[in-house]
Amino acid sequence: MSDLFVNIQLNFQTLDRYIIRKAIFRALNNKIYLMQGALLDVGCGKMPYRNYILENSKVTNYTGIDIEAALIYDEGVTPDYYWDGIQIPFNDNSYDCVIATEVLEHCPVPETVLKEIFRVLKPGGVFFYTVPFLWNLHEVPHDEYRYTPFSLERHLKTIGFNSIQLNATGGWHAAMAQMLGLWVKRSGISQKKQKVLAKLIKPIMIKLLKMDDSDKVTFKEGQMITGLSGVAYK
Repeated sequence: MSDLFVNIQLNFQTLDRYIIRKAIFRALNNKIYLMQGALLDVGCGKMPYRNYILENSKVTNYTGIDIEAALIYDEGVTPDYYWDGIQIPFNDNSYDCVIATEVLEHCPVPETVLKEIFRVLKPGGVFFYTVPFLWNLHEVPHDEYRYTPFSLERHLKTIGFNSIQLNATGGWHAAMAQMLGLWVKRSGISQKKQKVLAKLIKPIMIKLLKMDDSDKVTFKEGQMITGLSGVAYK
């Protein structure tokens, strides 16, 4: 399971997911040194990063929480706790760090979730997050937003977070590669044609990814991004 998140390889089966999964893991790994003590994974799904974080950080306690109506990704993995999407069932100042990977785009009122994350974080605690920007409609009708860096920063500031860091998970070249993979796998093309197109598309995607440098992406007029990642502090 974790291989499709932590150590995903680019092949026919992962043509649509490889870029976003690779980018999320890279962003998480870049900030893993900030994670310690008690960690809360909000909207945890099947908690694909749990073992990696426990083995490669100072996190000593990992708790996953999700809403009961969340999409079931794996029958064999369930959250440690469920919540109603309004109030997290933990006391104030309970966690040293919180993560939410690809979650905030599904929140009808993001401030409600962010407020709860802020509440359960200890003073000085860190919040790590990722959100998509260039992605197909998914988990409909519970696909609510695509955030620009400006709107996401505003939401975080409104709640009270400070020292907010925002980074692009990919720029123009990664965006083009991602769209090619999504087009082949998700646009309704027959599997027979998918396999033919995948052989043509894969080397182009590899070339585009080599050209991309998300660390140099700035949020200027005309810039394309694949998604956002970052950290914010209480």
